[in-house]
Amino acid sequence: MTKSIYDNEFDQDLLDYLGQYITAHKKSVMEKVLSKRTRHLTVVLEDIFKPHNASAVIRTCDCFGLQDIHIIEKTDQYKVNPFVTRGASQWVDLYKHFKEGTNSVDNCFHTLKAKGYKIYGTSPEPSAMPIYDLQPTEKLALVFGNEHEGISEEVKSKADGLVHIPMLGFTDSFNISVSASIILYDLVKKAEELTLPDFYLSESEKNKLRMKWYRSVVKNSDIHEKVFFQNRIENQ
Repeated sequence: MTKSIYDNEFDQDLLDYLGQYITAHKKSVMEKVLSKRTRHLTVVLEDIFKPHNASAVIRTCDCFGLQDIHIIEKTDQYKVNPFVTRGASQWVDLYKHFKEGTNSVDNCFHTLKAKGYKIYGTSPEPSAMPIYDLQPTEKLALVFGNEHEGISEEVKSKADGLVHIPMLGFTDSFNISVSASIILYDLVKKAEELTLPDFYLSESEKNKLRMKWYRSVVKNSDIHEKVFFQNRIENQ
């Protein structure tokens, strides 16, 4: 997502100025998406080494209205696959957790806890809670592991709980993009039925996203902003 040369403070005049370069249809689509955007749910991907699978999850998160995705990097670094995300990465916020000499799981979980999330690892273990019993009455972060081993023992020990999708066949798990789709569909549906008051973004959060998205879709937005602020100074 394009970052402005200016700060991230919301500026209605700047938003209106950039809006001149965006079609009415595009703005209408953005408003429709914003009305259903949430940070009440978030997804965490742990050490995914197949980029197309992680990118498919990012696309799924965008489709279900999630704004934030967290990525725990250990031995593998994630790079967006644009052919799989089909543009979804332009609209969501990705947070990568890796710092040399520190514990990536601790870094990620500390960030999530500070924001009020309860963390659930996804695991086919018999002791894990079935997804039907998980309620979105509090902020939830769902951790998905890599393609072969699932979430690590470290995540299992540090998460607030484990959750699984009950299986009816011989195979004990879906791939991560399918798992994410099933779990998020279930949780979003429950949240809508509960009409949770803080499920969707606040107006302040929507304004900041509008600014980000406008900057993202307007070609040479940094040049337009420079002209805008120069004109503002000259007209004061």
